[in-house]
Amino acid sequence: MIEFGASFAFQPIADISARKVFAYEALARGKNGESAASVFAAVPPDSLHAFDHAARLAAVRLAARLGLKGQISLNVMPGCIESMPDSIDLLLECATQSGLSPGQLLLEITEGEAVQRPKEFSQLLNRYRAKGVRLAIDDFGAGYSGLNLLAYFQPDLIKLDMHLVRDIDRAGPRQAIARAVLQVCDDLGIEVIAEGVETIGEYSWFRRVGVRLFQGYLLARPAFEALETPVFPDKTA
Repeated sequence: MIEFGASFAFQPIADISARKVFAYEALARGKNGESAASVFAAVPPDSLHAFDHAARLAAVRLAARLGLKGQISLNVMPGCIESMPDSIDLLLECATQSGLSPGQLLLEITEGEAVQRPKEFSQLLNRYRAKGVRLAIDDFGAGYSGLNLLAYFQPDLIKLDMHLVRDIDRAGPRQAIARAVLQVCDDLGIEVIAEGVETIGEYSWFRRVGVRLFQGYLLARPAFEALETPVFPDKTA
């Protein structure tokens, strides 16, 4: 348990091609099951970045206790890295002490907060990438920083925002946008995760355009303090 009474649920990101878990995302949950958004909304603004940092340390320790063998995906507020430049070094130290390697860490840069100095921010992230940490832009297309940050920094992965994923098999405009993003990512050597996949129709559409990494209720719901195996769909719509 960490400050403010939060713990974590873990949701797998599935590699459909290899039929295995690619990573487990740590999702903050309140003591009564409240969502991550509710947990963070209860934090005083002047403590938000410190809480964000403390949450990652707690998630790493919990994942290690649960016997994590693969990657753990951790959300990172850009402002935390900018205001606490040593926070990732402290995370790496925590991971090592917990028996995890830097190569097991996947940091998801959230789009809900603007990056104030994208060039310096990107240089700092690349320093940690050189140590083996993998990097992603979360909720791509939903917030402030995605395209702007992408101009300075090319992550290993991007996670498509679930609002773009929702009903994509029946929404021509979403399909056009997703195809454009997939083409940009292909040109830049970035892998795409389809996030928030709930239906066979959504899953099938992304499979047809070549996506192999999926996360969502169709495969597995978040499990409180547990590492669950996803269900791999055997059919497509």
